[in-house]
Amino acid sequence: MAEALILGPADPAYADTVRALNRRFTGKPDEVHRVHDTGQVVAAVARAVHTGRRIAVRGGGHCYEGFVADPEVSLLLDMSGLASVEWDEARGAFAIGAGATLGAVYKALFKNWGVTVPGGSCHSVGVGGHFTGGGYGVLSRRHGLTVDHLHAVEVVVVGADGQVRAVVATRDPADPHHDLWWAHTGGGGGTFGVVTRFWLRSGGTSPETALPAPPAEVWLHAVTWPWASLDRDGCDRLLDNFGSWHERHAASDDPYAGLAAALLVPTRAAAGISLRTTMDATAPDAEKLLNRFVAEVGAGVTPAGPMTRDSGKIAALPEAAAPRRLRWQWANQLAAGSDLGLRAKYKSAFLRRGFTPAQRAAIWASLEYAHPDAQLQLDSFGGAINEVAPGATAYPHRDSVLKAQWQVYWTDPADDDRHLNWIRSSYRAVFADRGGVPVADAQLDGCYINYPDVDLSDPDWNTSATPWTELYFGANYARLQQVKASWDPADTFRHAQSVRLP
Repeated sequence: MAEALILGPADPAYADTVRALNRRFTGKPDEVHRVHDTGQVVAAVARAVHTGRRIAVRGGGHCYEGFVADPEVSLLLDMSGLASVEWDEARGAFAIGAGATLGAVYKALFKNWGVTVPGGSCHSVGVGGHFTGGGYGVLSRRHGLTVDHLHAVEVVVVGADGQVRAVVATRDPADPHHDLWWAHTGGGGGTFGVVTRFWLRSGGTSPETALPAPPAEVWLHAVTWPWASLDRDGCDRLLDNFGSWHERHAASDDPYAGLAAALLVPTRAAAGISLRTTMDATAPDAEKLLNRFVAEVGAGVTPAGPMTRDSGKIAALPEAAAPRRLRWQWANQLAAGSDLGLRAKYKSAFLRRGFTPAQRAAIWASLEYAHPDAQLQLDSFGGAINEVAPGATAYPHRDSVLKAQWQVYWTDPADDDRHLNWIRSSYRAVFADRGGVPVADAQLDGCYINYPDVDLSDPDWNTSATPWTELYFGANYARLQQVKASWDPADTFRHAQSVRLP
């Protein structure tokens, strides 16, 4: 077996490998192991265990917090060499290397077999973290989460005796490793071992039927309501309209199951509130339904115009002010989120119902911030996602209608405190009656593990009685802890918000 390439701080490629997309965090490991197969991963993990080194794994580098860049990490696994996308005849499933990026997976699956997975829109995100946290995207209302298509997973684990080995765990309940498969359907990355390969299958055992086919064509639409034409009432109406629409259209058999929209609400230092929509053009009356949706969201508000300015990671799309009908693969590329390479902070919430008047008032107050690269993004949820029982996978959020994400971006480290205070204070104000976090109730359902937020485990920012573990994992956390105890009893794989040993 060939050995992995090991980089140190003196190597030219080291700096780019340890730097995260979020420029707030840069790691300083003693060694970076560029691995290309499972055997090299086993060897690297064994080296870390036997020399007492803290280990972390890097895929696409998109972790929102400093989990991979933790100063205690001294051995970093660079998984980019494990990026194959192949049909595995023996398992009747697609084998995808854990170092692949979403864009590469989409391209290979569609170009070679005409299928896809309902993953995210940012094509440079690594699948290793994205899949293990659930994997949500614009096709999820039609086809569920990516983990709903997970057939098996290969994981390098460390036993109580310090022995390192690779294990394949499958969806089959009779599999003695089934609990390890379950933990990787939403338990997050960096907790149980190093994933080296995923197998995906949810349909037949031929490559053309094993995963869903994307719609042949979609409608792509983007508009902006300029702040010059919006007052507090107009902003409130857009938020209320968007929320109430999704409450009415959350069922998997709804005619709008093929629609995914993002309402982008930046501060008033930016251009305005934008609406980006993708709609399955092959659905009956798709264009008519799309136009009705846009009209309902904008009801009672001054008409919108073209989206001429970027909003957060979402690129401007002025040519789609009138709906454009495009082949799916082209629209998928146009809708891809950008890699900003900035300093950033994110927060999340799931909504079972739209924002309350008090919450909308808090959102409006937060928009006075004099910084254009700060916003709230609301994404369509529900549909097929909610057809799965909360305990069937480790991902528990199975009856929400919206996913919310607060975002702020900047460049100068001297501005860290100012921007962090804005996003933290804004978020806390929205959920002030729940201790500053979206504690699950009839309206809310916690937070998304793929948008990690260390403030949730900080008693200064989470003053509720609900721990961060429950916000992420709900009632599934106790089972995740048991899996942790079985497969990583020495807590070899850990970070600030990994599953804790019981």
